[in-house]
Amino acid sequence: MKNDEILSQITEFCRKADMAESTFGRRAVNDGKLVHRLREGKRITIDTLERIQAYIAASTTGGLPPPRGLQVPPEKRDPRGNFRFFENRQKYLLFVHTCSEKRVVADRVALELSTIHPRPPALRIFDAGVGDGTVLARVLRATHQRYPHMPFYVAGKELSLEDLRLTLEKVPDRIFEHPASVFVFTNMFYSEAPWLTPASPAAAAATVWHEVPLRGASSGEFEQQIAELRPFLEQNWRAAISPRTAMPLYERPVVLVLYRDDHRFLLDSTIPRPGQTEANFDLVIASQPYRALSSVNFRAKRIIAPLARALRPGGRLIGIHSHGHDPGMEMIQAIWPGENPFSVSRHELLRAVKYELGSLGRDLNFNAYADNRSIFRYDMEALPNEVTGTIGTSTAFAAWNAAVYVAQIEDDRLTDMTQNGRTLDAARDVLRKYNGLWFLDESYVISRRRD
Repeated sequence: MKNDEILSQITEFCRKADMAESTFGRRAVNDGKLVHRLREGKRITIDTLERIQAYIAASTTGGLPPPRGLQVPPEKRDPRGNFRFFENRQKYLLFVHTCSEKRVVADRVALELSTIHPRPPALRIFDAGVGDGTVLARVLRATHQRYPHMPFYVAGKELSLEDLRLTLEKVPDRIFEHPASVFVFTNMFYSEAPWLTPASPAAAAATVWHEVPLRGASSGEFEQQIAELRPFLEQNWRAAISPRTAMPLYERPVVLVLYRDDHRFLLDSTIPRPGQTEANFDLVIASQPYRALSSVNFRAKRIIAPLARALRPGGRLIGIHSHGHDPGMEMIQAIWPGENPFSVSRHELLRAVKYELGSLGRDLNFNAYADNRSIFRYDMEALPNEVTGTIGTSTAFAAWNAAVYVAQIEDDRLTDMTQNGRTLDAARDVLRKYNGLWFLDESYVISRRRD
């Protein structure tokens, strides 16, 4: 809110209440020169603004203090547009295996390792949406290279059972190379997962906590024991669709803890236990944790703000989402002119997160960075002869799939378009124009100051 808007509210209130502006300042925020400073263009904190609004509301007949934090209308979702889940899984897997985003994102996340400050008993990493585990596995390789002898506590949130299975396939090699590791996976919400504690008492009472000490000394032995978890996961790692919002949610919260049994003594203070968990993460990875069409308030309140609260002193949260303004978006706009699903920039998101956190964000730094540092590119991986000359149907289809996946175009909008041939023509045109296909992501960092 700008100063002239605040002053307008204060002036109107003082006129109706027959109150001097200096008196208003003293009563509202214990500062008789508040209005004078506002007229000079001085800035005030979010807490001060809320105290002003609360005083005006409480002093007005029938008025109520405004609620704290961002107002988020219920986010309703068509199950047909539920990306990275259920029926769009084929799009997701084709995108993952034809584009370099996972590798490029992991390289970007790994740059943050030089600026974190781990503390005993372990370096703590949280992946807010592990997906198929590719980014996490690559980051852990880089982390092992930098901190080869430090215990790791690696936590990840994932609702999809299929993605969890793919992630678990990568754990044996990671736990073999870095034996002093504890892996924790959960299907809880973003506001619950870092603490492994459901907000609802009923959900907390129904939590399934499963601890698996892995025996042996080879990745093959670890893989066999993890594969034996399939019946447990199929029985408990279940998701449903909310009848009210069509949003995916867990049927019951689950916590799966994995570590090497021969390192239990070393990891005793790192292994989480029910009712005795903490967040305090050195690194939080939030790569594509929200839909492109989610409102800025939803992203800030439900996802990024809770993750920022989970940082320990010196910890860093790196957020990454699609930026648009690339050949992929040009392909989409050739079919749907004016389409722009990437309307929320990192700057708007960080402002909303800062507002939502209020006084809890005073020891946080919100780093949007300049475009040349924040925005990075990844490509659809194709052989040179696949994007020159005659472009085959499979290459054009892979390019179109990648574009509609990134832009999150709903299935019902795709049905008619994919039958008339225009989509593959648009894909071929863009591939020829740019000699390939690439996309842009943008990143931002929220860091907690060291003690």
